[in-house]
This record gives sequence, structure tokens and C-alpha cells, in this order.
Amino acid sequence: MIDIRTIRDNPEQVKASQRARGAAESDVDSVLAADEARRSSLQEFEDLRAEQKALSRTVGKASPEERPAILAKAKEMAEQVKALEAKSDSAAAAFQEAMLKLQNIIVDGVPAGGEDDYVVLREVGKIRDFAAEGVQVKDHLDVAEGIDALDMERGAKVSGARFYYLTGIGARLELALLTMAADQAEANGFKLMNTPTLVKPEVMGGTGFLGAHSDEIYYLPADDLYLTGTSEVALAGYHENEILDLTAGPKRYAGWSTCYRREAGSHGKDTRGIIRVHQFNKVEMFSFCDAADAEAEHARFLGWEEDMLAKVELPYRVIDTAAGDLGASAARKFDCEAWLPSQNRFMEVTSTSNCTTFQARRLKIRQRGEDGMEAVATINGTLATTRWLVAMFENHQQADGSLYVPHALRPYLGGREVIEPVRGLQA
Repeated sequence: MIDIRTIRDNPEQVKASQRARGAAESDVDSVLAADEARRSSLQEFEDLRAEQKALSRTVGKASPEERPAILAKAKEMAEQVKALEAKSDSAAAAFQEAMLKLQNIIVDGVPAGGEDDYVVLREVGKIRDFAAEGVQVKDHLDVAEGIDALDMERGAKVSGARFYYLTGIGARLELALLTMAADQAEANGFKLMNTPTLVKPEVMGGTGFLGAHSDEIYYLPADDLYLTGTSEVALAGYHENEILDLTAGPKRYAGWSTCYRREAGSHGKDTRGIIRVHQFNKVEMFSFCDAADAEAEHARFLGWEEDMLAKVELPYRVIDTAAGDLGASAARKFDCEAWLPSQNRFMEVTSTSNCTTFQARRLKIRQRGEDGMEAVATINGTLATTRWLVAMFENHQQADGSLYVPHALRPYLGGREVIEPVRGLQA
């Protein structure tokens, strides 16, 4: 949620952000109109209630002859006050509804446009020349099946399309990757958390996920709970309705959780293997920080994501996501995309978003500032997830069907340097 004072004082800034996102500028005007109606109806109610209280104080002093008229007037006024209170409550609800439609104000420098209008900030690492090595590139599913790391067929049998089993070394690889991410997070001052994967509607809505992509979220109507697509949601809700002390610096948490997404908008896209699946595991960084430090904290998150990509020795690029491809809560988002040899393209493996004070205002997470209570900022970023295995299988495949293990990952796999193919696999 945006500070209403910002919208009143600089509506053109908010409209410019909406334009860059491809969102409706008229939503800003709707908020301003609702704000005026809310304030005016509240003032009308409070003025009449003050008159009512003043009149009530005269009853005891009135003569017996005057008292019936005063009591009748007080009764009439009480009904008017009740009606104005209902009108004020309705105006307040309409204002809140209008505010929730507005997306966060983008940070200066964010590219305008949609999904294809990102800006590449840098490319890191050397892309292998498989042809020069005499290696016939296999996609991640073929590589994984060759080392008995993945079973898609039985995943579909048990749960349906886009479900899978990580088997044997596949399960070990994911555990090694996520444990390395957890170790890095703790080394950088994050508190490791195993988070709930079911949250209340006010927490899911407070993080901004019940907007345009709400159809991708699993909902359990019998319990009125949502399954989280990222531990960002549970971590954001951890300090809901609290006043934080950030004098010692940001409060940083690393959430390890299973995540659930419908992938409702991706029919026919990346249906082979585990690029787009309904369930996966992830270690997510999350920070509550002073609003003035948000951009610097965001840059630190990106640096930590790149540290992880260096550890698994993947070539990647960093993109500055265009405004129209941002989530409602994000003011800026950087993605790291690993090279995918079988498709000759880059594939997103991490995102980090600066949500400024947008989520914290919705969730009423504050700190004591020089001028009273003020909202904190929230930053999130992926440190490792199941999808990384896709890039690792493809980039580290060898001609004989084996898989190279990056140096940093070897201590988490008992020192193993290469994962050999399994010959004569039986279904």
C-alpha cells in the first residue's frame, strides 16, 4: 500500500508509475476521490457527534419543562449520528478498496514496458561450446533420468501433470544445494526459518499476491487458508502488527519451505521436466529494513544471489525487470537467468525485489522514527530452488552421461566430484 500523503502531494508521480506498468492511471484519481469522500464524511460524523455530546451535557441542567424537548432532540440527533457513522464507515471501506488496487511506485530507473522490455545489466561466466567438446547436448530431463535423479512418470501417476519425484542422487543434489544456500544465508546474518506453507487471507493479501496472479495460488476453502508459492509470504507475515527495533540494522530471515503454484498461465510452456511445476523447494531471503536503506539492501541481496550462482559454476545474466512485468508489491526487481543449453536461451533462476514500504503498510509493520511511527521496507530474494537443478543438469553434463559436481557443492555430497550414469535402468 502506498502512503496516502504521497498520493495527495504528488499524484503525477504515482500516475507515471502506473503508466510505466501499463496499469490504469484512473486508479489514482479514484483513490483521491475516495480519500476526499472519506475525510469529508468522517468530519461530518465527528462534528454532529460533538454536538450530540454537548446537548447530552445540558440534560441534567435543564428545567423539568425544558427536559422533554431536549431529550427528543437528543434522540433525533442520535439517529442522525448513527446514520453518519455508517456513511463514514462505508466511505472508509471504499477508500481502502481503492487503495488496494494501486500497485507500488516503481523506483527511478526501472525500464518501462512489459515482459520483453527488460534491460540486461551484465552477463557472467563462459557458455560452454558443447559442439567443440564433441558433446551432444541433452535436455535436463534426459540427463537426470540417465543418473536416476528424477521420475516424472510416477509423479504424474500419483499427483497429475507437473508433479515429479526427485530420486536418489536427485534428492541428494537438491538437499545439498539448499543446505549450501542455508549456510551462506546464516554466514551473512540471516536467521534460518522453516516456515508455514499455509497462511491466512490477510497475510496473503498483505503481501500483494491476491491480485492479477491470484489464480496461480492454491486455496483451501474449508479452512480459509492459502498454500504459499514462496516463503516470502510467511516471512512477511512473521512481524504483522508489530513495532520493530532496527537500530542494529535489518532483520534478516532465510525461509526454507516447500512452495506450491498452479502455473495457471503457462499452459503449453516448459511442460517437459521440472522447469514449471506445481511443487518445489526453495530457500528465500527476506529482510525488514529502514526505508532509507532499501535500495542498498536490495543490491546486497542481488550480490548474495550471484555468490550462489558462482558456487554452482553456472553462466548467467542479470536483468532489470521492466515495470509491466513487476508484481504489484515490487518497486524494482532484478532477475538472474542461467544459461539453458538445450533451448539456447537464458532461464530465470533467481529474483530479488525491493518492495519498499508497500507490504509493511498493508501488514502494519512499523518502527519508531524521528517523527513518530513509520513503515519499514521489505526486500526478498531467492537463494536457491529446485529449478536450479535444471541448469546444473544441462550445463554440467558430460559426454559419457555423467554429471560434473561443482567444487563448492562437493563437501555437501561427501566429496563426490562426478555423478556417474546408471546403466541398464529398469522402469
